[in-house]
Amino acid sequence: MIQIKICGITTPEDAKMAYDSGANAIGLVFYPPSPRHVSIEQARDITNCLPPFTTSVALFVNATREEIEQVLDIVPIDLIQFHGDETEAFCSSFKRPYIKAIRMKEGLDLHVLQHEYSSARGLLLDTYKKGVPGGTGETFNWDKVPHDLEVPVILAGGLVAENVRRAINIARPYAVDVSGGVEASKGRKDKQKIIQFVNNAIT
Repeated sequence: MIQIKICGITTPEDAKMAYDSGANAIGLVFYPPSPRHVSIEQARDITNCLPPFTTSVALFVNATREEIEQVLDIVPIDLIQFHGDETEAFCSSFKRPYIKAIRMKEGLDLHVLQHEYSSARGLLLDTYKKGVPGGTGETFNWDKVPHDLEVPVILAGGLVAENVRRAINIARPYAVDVSGGVEASKGRKDKQKIIQFVNNAIT
């Protein structure tokens, strides 16, 4: 069954909407320029309300070791999502499983990248937009996703309830990741959009 991550959670209420609707994971953005950025205190409040078997994911973009360790020391994070130019050695050095985000631009070889980040639990494929590390709200060509990768693929980038089933049928990912596509406003989620997204993803 397809796994579903709702990213950009900023309140315990939105986290509850996500897991009550059937999401398997929630994403916390530790990237200050993002409108979905959360403080350590906010993140701790959110993770403290999560039920068993709901994965907490911390998203970082070229953060320093000190910044990441500060979060991990205080917030019970299950999985790290690296969304910048981090090396495999850096990503694998935090005693947490991690996934590596890849922005899908022309000429990219995912077969090479899966070996470059061989310790990653999966590759998250997002839309490439110059100067923007993620959260573009735009899709990429799902036909570009190979079906023979040895690592799980998490599909992101412009997903909404109306296109998620088609995206899954084409790319055949292990999981889908949505943020802006289920929002009422930047940083706040919409319950009906989440429910519709989850229902369309799993049926």
